[in-house]
Amino acid sequence: MNIPFLGKKIKWYMQDLNETELKKGFFRPYQKFCTNESRRSNMIVENLNVTIQHNHILKDVSTEIPDRKITCIIGPSGCGKSTLLKSLNRLLDNNEDVKISGKVLVDGEELYAPGVEITHIRRKMGLLSQRPCPLPMSIYDNIAYGCRIHGLRNRKKLNMVVRHYLQAVGLWEEVKDRLHSPAGRMSIGQQQRLCLARGLAVEPQFILADEATSALDPISSKTIEDLFLKLKEEYAIVLVTHTLRQALRIADYVIFMYMGEIVEAGPAEQIFKNPQKELTQKYLSGVFS
Repeated sequence: MNIPFLGKKIKWYMQDLNETELKKGFFRPYQKFCTNESRRSNMIVENLNVTIQHNHILKDVSTEIPDRKITCIIGPSGCGKSTLLKSLNRLLDNNEDVKISGKVLVDGEELYAPGVEITHIRRKMGLLSQRPCPLPMSIYDNIAYGCRIHGLRNRKKLNMVVRHYLQAVGLWEEVKDRLHSPAGRMSIGQQQRLCLARGLAVEPQFILADEATSALDPISSKTIEDLFLKLKEEYAIVLVTHTLRQALRIADYVIFMYMGEIVEAGPAEQIFKNPQKELTQKYLSGVFS
């Protein structure tokens, strides 16, 4: 099939892929970007403290993010959920008003160690914000951008990756005839799925999502939730949510935070059906929100 793109005819070489390139399954088509199947993703937080403008936001936070499960971070507004999520990807420490101590270990590598090379660590983490943030470029280039940064230049493989991940998030049929049009012209729901596809294209191990469905309509929200349920087969997903109903629907593991501390963490069924802490019981029963 020939598709006009940037004034040229480009072939999509999906039919040329062999089993080796596809062996990781639907979400990981290109072996170069695959994680080693013999190793499981591992993230451990140890005594993490974050102070912003003299406000102690995170207080000795310690937890472990389980691999290939959906971890939902819940708690009232202002309890430190988003700060914890941003700390997992070093999105806070370039601000001189932020002080951070403690450890975040990703596959044994300390994110906050002096001199650590952060680019390859960030590649392990796909980030989905509360509101979609498409790059100011075409739909095609949004997906291809990260791959190019990490050295993928072959047009045939770029074409395959773009199509593959647009299909993975259910966008291909909606945008295949306008791949060269600006991503900003898409609907909000489409933009959020595009941002998810863009993050997946560099083959992360973790997906970090901060209120990823709060700006979406119910249908788009359901689409994103369904994608998370599929993606957890190959990724560790960490989702900050204010919506307990959402956590009840999709969480495998729950972290409940209050006033910058982790009050209770464990399997979702245990937390929701038999919470051990009185504060957790009160929050889940609606005493405060």
